[in-house]
Amino acid sequence: MRLFLLTALTMLAFAANSVLNRWAVGPGHIGAVEFAAIRLMSGAVMLAALVLWQRGGIAWPGMQGRLAGVLGLSAYLLGFSLAYRGLDAGTGALVLFGMVQVTMFAGALAGREGVPPRRWAGAGLALAGLALIAAPGAVALAPLALMAVAGVGWGLYSLAGRGARDPLAATAWNFVLALPFVLPFGLAGLAAPDARGLALAVVSGAVTSGLGYALWYAVLPGLGAARAAVAQLTVPVIAALGGAVLLAEPPGLRFWLAAVLVLGGVALASLPYRALTSR
Repeated sequence: MRLFLLTALTMLAFAANSVLNRWAVGPGHIGAVEFAAIRLMSGAVMLAALVLWQRGGIAWPGMQGRLAGVLGLSAYLLGFSLAYRGLDAGTGALVLFGMVQVTMFAGALAGREGVPPRRWAGAGLALAGLALIAAPGAVALAPLALMAVAGVGWGLYSLAGRGARDPLAATAWNFVLALPFVLPFGLAGLAAPDARGLALAVVSGAVTSGLGYALWYAVLPGLGAARAAVAQLTVPVIAALGGAVLLAEPPGLRFWLAAVLVLGGVALASLPYRALTSR
């Protein structure tokens, strides 16, 4: 029960990033790039503090995958915030999630990993769901493209971090090293945030990103790969429901059809065969 509750709390934190970003940027409480910069700074401070508190220092994780991780994280943060000027919380989370999975699939192909037919079929379903969202008249193409960039960035970040010996310390360093790439955009922003926008950005960085990532690393060993994949399938749905309740953005039929395709495809591609066939 404890593992279930902690996992549910982590998924709520991940979904909350979409809701908080949309809540802050959509109505204009803060500019998109300013939100990304404050979120990054708050997350860097929180992650560094956690590592220092737990281990007394932040060990350098090495250069392997560092540049790709930092650039991917920067692209994710900026694309994510800019996209939410024109996407609702649920649609943004679904596009992000789908693009992350497609990027991971492309990474497997580039690395010449063995790709079974089931994974090809799952990737095809996920792409069909993304195509449904991008159909003419569904959403504006510019925010959609920006969220796709964010998804590719997070996918590259995830690929770069595979096999990290200390994921929490590596994440803290990535947040710190991404500051020179993201802060100039935030400083160049023209919109001064109001109190609500500033508070939402800090909460997104320090709590739902910093503490959320730390909690995820804590529960991952107990979940295993299959249950971790299943848990993450809930994030776009939670974000959509949060957007409906808090932001009055109820998802329509197109979203739910796309969600079935994207999340079903990801489940098909990600879960081990035993997890799909067991009863």
